[in-house]
Formats: sequence, structure tokens, C-alpha cells
Amino acid sequence: MLAILRKSAAIAVFAFAAAFPAFAQNTAVEFSMRAIGGDTVTSQSLRGEVVVLAFGASWLPLSRNQMESVKKLADQYAGRGVAVYWVSADSENPKSKNYVSDDQLRELARKYKVTILRDPDGALSRKMGMDQLPSVVILDKQGNVATSIGGMDPNANLTTQLSARLDKIL
Repeated sequence: MLAILRKSAAIAVFAFAAAFPAFAQNTAVEFSMRAIGGDTVTSQSLRGEVVVLAFGASWLPLSRNQMESVKKLADQYAGRGVAVYWVSADSENPKSKNYVSDDQLRELARKYKVTILRDPDGALSRKMGMDQLPSVVILDKQGNVATSIGGMDPNANLTTQLSARLDKIL
């Protein structure tokens, strides 16, 4: 019986590691994303800062609430070594039904006063094990995934939830 339990536990750990590679390996998450202003933001350029990546899609109503929370969070942690980004999982392919142009994203950035990066079709969020939008990943100063929130409760205060998590990391 003990052997069966050990085997089951090993399978569960392997399944968890496959679903959340950044958690299981405790290695830095490597990425390169284009900001809508044209610059490239890389995991290497953010080392030494705590990084909040709020993944969403412009067409998703909950992402608007998420952007408001991201702005509040960025203001709250300004000057404290925390980089906060809203990451668009919208497609860059004009033939896609989920296509959103940089001009449309620039308008959102102006309206919500957030810094927007592009994660075309959600490639990075999936790599980090996030399977729903909106979601948030917080990276520690070494670039490891410190915490994540998948999905968003429309009635929850995301700023408060993320502040509590950031304070533990800082």
C-alpha cells in the first residue's frame, strides 16, 4: 500500500511540474515581449525588480477591471523596485478573430494609464501554466514565479490581493 501511495505522490508531483514548469524547477522564467511603444522588455532587463505580469485580453470585460487594479498597484509601489505590466494576449495577426492593433492597445494604455506588453495569442502565459484570462503572475527579483492568480473574481479587490502578496516578496 505504501508503494502505491509513493507512486501516486510521484505521479502527482510530475503532473504538477508539467503544468507549472516555473514552479517545479525554481528557475527563472525567460521571456522577451514587445511593448506597444516598440521597445522590447526581457526577463534579463527586469532582474533585480519584482515583476507583476497581469495577463488579459482587450475584448474581455474583466480585463478592464484588471487594468484599473494594475494602475493602482503601479502607483502604490512606484519607486519600490516593482515593475507592473498589463500583458495583452490578443493576436497580432490581422486575420485572427482576436486581432488587436497596436493603435487599439495604445488607446487602452492611455485610457487606463498602464504599460502594455504583447504576448501574442497568450504564448508566455501558457508557458507559465496559466490557463485562463485574466490572470496575474508575480516574479521575484531573480525572475522566479513567486505567486500567481488564475482567473479573476469580479467582486474581489485585486489590488488588495496583489499588495498582500507583493509585501511578502519585498
